[in-house]
Amino acid sequence: MEHLNVQLSQVIELGTKIDEINKKVAHPHSSTCLVVGAVVTIVLLCTTLGLVANNNLDIDSILDTVEGSDLATRSSTLFGNNPCEGAKPTDDAFDNFDCTTAVTNAIEQSGTNVTRGYVGQIDNSLTPPITTSYFKAGLCPVNVHWHLGAEHFSAGEYDDKGTGPEDSYALDDHRRLAAGGVRLGYQCRHYDSSDTKFATEYNWEHCVDMKVGQTYEVHWPHSTVGSCGTPYQYQTPFYDGVFCGLGDGSAILSGAATAHDNVGVQAQVFTIVNDEDYYYPDLLRGAILSTSTSDFWTDVAIYTGSTTGTSRDNDVCSAYSPITWQVDRKCHMISASSFDKMCADMKAQVDDMSDDLYAHGSRELVSNELASAQEV
Repeated sequence: MEHLNVQLSQVIELGTKIDEINKKVAHPHSSTCLVVGAVVTIVLLCTTLGLVANNNLDIDSILDTVEGSDLATRSSTLFGNNPCEGAKPTDDAFDNFDCTTAVTNAIEQSGTNVTRGYVGQIDNSLTPPITTSYFKAGLCPVNVHWHLGAEHFSAGEYDDKGTGPEDSYALDDHRRLAAGGVRLGYQCRHYDSSDTKFATEYNWEHCVDMKVGQTYEVHWPHSTVGSCGTPYQYQTPFYDGVFCGLGDGSAILSGAATAHDNVGVQAQVFTIVNDEDYYYPDLLRGAILSTSTSDFWTDVAIYTGSTTGTSRDNDVCSAYSPITWQVDRKCHMISASSFDKMCADMKAQVDDMSDDLYAHGSRELVSNELASAQEV
């Protein structure tokens, strides 16, 4: 392995030298010099690596020729065995259950009203949420996905007065669910059909069934037992990432691990605009934080709740509770290209995240008797 590291460092150093050679040798009017530079590059690379490869050989064949290193051994298994696959608990104890039991046993749910001052009826003082940043608490993001409309309610920001464009993918409570459509949650108040940034459609290349002008709530599940800092950090379904280091989740069932201080979700709500002034380059790694010129993540609700989605409502509840939620109370505008860049980044992950490239349906707002008190 030490020999391999030396080789790799030589290649990196070589790349710098080659770049310098090309700058000195190449001339815009001299094709001969360009050819010479290319030949020098090939010769130096072959000399450093100690091998000459036919362009038609695949990477496994090339690595098999590297004698004396463990690279050939690793090549056939690299990214081939996902340690998080299937980590989602299969125990019946994690199945959805009747919400009357949730009320009786104080099993809080999400998403809730996050308007400042709102107080749910469940006392979560014995299982308080994480109030520091997730990074400081030792959690890393293990997934990103989003819901059509907002699953939370923030008065004046994303609420029952919000509006959006005509969206064939969006289904509300007054329309029968059809193939390809999902339930629409609350919408923001930014939309203006007369403004081109809301009305000009975007040529989506990576995200699926998205709409300019529409509201989306983005979730970043975090965990202390995700495969943090490895190629397997991001997982779909997100449960595989959240439970990666726990296997079947039995540690939580036995009480050996507690979910409220080991699992958390960041949530941020956006209205999509076709305007590059609202571009943010990296939505994969978590919520956008505030800067000197923005109000991102400046007013955050913190509480304990559960997983969400349309398989739950106020009659059917989630057993994945309590977990920490940190929710930005404000709605922000963001460019369609920011979302499409995120989807491209998702496609580049080792695990297949294609099931999260579209908006999931929004759960019905949790009733007061199923909601916990907010920490902030």
